[in-house]
Amino acid sequence: MRLLRLLFATSGALLTFACCGLQSARAVDADYWQWVQYVPGGMEVRAATPEATCPVLTLDGVDAPMTTRSEPGENYPIRVCAAALPAGVKIAAIAGVPLPMPVAHPNRILIVGDTGCRLKGKQIQACNDLSEWPFRLGATMSAEFKPDLVLHVGDFHYRESACPLGNYGCGGTPFGDTWDVWRADFFSPADSLLRAAPWIFVRGNHEECDRGGKGWARTLDPYAYDAASGVNGCLGPAKPYTVNIGGLTIEVMDVSTADERVNAAQVAWYKDQFALPKDIAGPVWQTFHRPVWALDSPKDAREKGDNQTLAAAARDTVPANVQAFVSGHHHTFEVMSYMQDLPIQIVSGHGGDDLSPFAPKEVKGLEVGDVTVKEGIGRPRVFGFSMIERAADDNSGMRWTLTGYDTHGRAMGVCRLDGRNLSCD
Repeated sequence: MRLLRLLFATSGALLTFACCGLQSARAVDADYWQWVQYVPGGMEVRAATPEATCPVLTLDGVDAPMTTRSEPGENYPIRVCAAALPAGVKIAAIAGVPLPMPVAHPNRILIVGDTGCRLKGKQIQACNDLSEWPFRLGATMSAEFKPDLVLHVGDFHYRESACPLGNYGCGGTPFGDTWDVWRADFFSPADSLLRAAPWIFVRGNHEECDRGGKGWARTLDPYAYDAASGVNGCLGPAKPYTVNIGGLTIEVMDVSTADERVNAAQVAWYKDQFALPKDIAGPVWQTFHRPVWALDSPKDAREKGDNQTLAAAARDTVPANVQAFVSGHHHTFEVMSYMQDLPIQIVSGHGGDDLSPFAPKEVKGLEVGDVTVKEGIGRPRVFGFSMIERAADDNSGMRWTLTGYDTHGRAMGVCRLDGRNLSCD
């Protein structure tokens, strides 16, 4: 472990080469990245490159143009390119490097969130220490699980302040809303996982426009980028969109700016979004960054355990076909069902940022706002990711098994979901 820490502290590129293979090391050296993501109405291939032109994309062996999504700009010396990925394409590649292709019925969905390294004021995380900030290890390990789809539930960007002088744990790290930070916090450590499967990206509160929003808008935002709009291309909360993954629909919501206390104007805005699945046939998961009824600290659950704006919008609004909420924000792993007839809440916010020190392990019977936890588990103070797998004999999209893993791939809790019914080991 001491040797591994030394390698990580002295040479990020060397560690990347050692654990992630030649292609990942090449990507870091060339400052080039490629991935596939869901967007409203379909899928896109994207690439970030330092070159003056977009790379060559081939779809089933035929060249297809990529267009510039965002030009290089202040603190962003990279070009982001994009192209639609038409349904039915079997093989896609950029400059001969294969892209992960979507499957019609993803059976293995990886969930990860809150992955960046925290540098803000007195909150200093050791970004150079793999044991203190293990997102690279977790991303590399989870890629070995061969997911069909990766769902990131938000908060990619955390390096907001300078590392204190003389602090070797974070010495040399960049900070601010810059490409150097987005590369260090997300693209470099996530490279092997970006190559493993298509992604759904959820915007977190750290991607608000006054934090890491410019990088979000340029690279991962599912909507079109316009440098002349908003704050250098960064816009306010986006409208939701849906992704059909075969027997199940995922509604992707942007709650990045949802007030913790009740905000009447926001409640009206989110009510429409929570009600959207009423016109969708079959089961639905709603994914958004801030959980509705979840626990960061049982000592003060009635005050801080839920987002009161989202709770006011969701209560008596969410249709019966919504089976689960999938979120992050709280830096722990939790799964909960409720005494009230509400969707199951999954929280997978333990991907890399400082873990919640007081998150509960025993959640049954706890009160969160005005609801009570019926069944569930908490696995606090352990970095990791989650995998949710479709039941082999299930065609309804309602029966799944969710397993929480630590960054070494060791299981730390298992729950079975059947509609809104939950049972956990």
